[in-house]
Amino acid sequence: MKPAMMMGILLIVLGGLALAYQGFNYTHQEKVIDIGPIHATAEEQKHVSIPPILGGLALVGGIALVIAGSKKNS
Repeated sequence: MKPAMMMGILLIVLGGLALAYQGFNYTHQEKVIDIGPIHATAEEQKHVSIPPILGGLALVGGIALVIAGSKKNS
């Protein structure tokens, strides 16, 4: 399998996931108090949004790479 075709398949998968989930959440731990033996942390959840246009562009670009990769084999 050619590198262009593998990259196209990867972009199709990532574009589909971006369109399906439209972002992801993660937890960030922040040190609140650090006085001698006393330690306190706080967990903060953050959300990263992925615009649907980026997912669509990745999907279209992946399809184009797969088509271009398959035409070179012929």
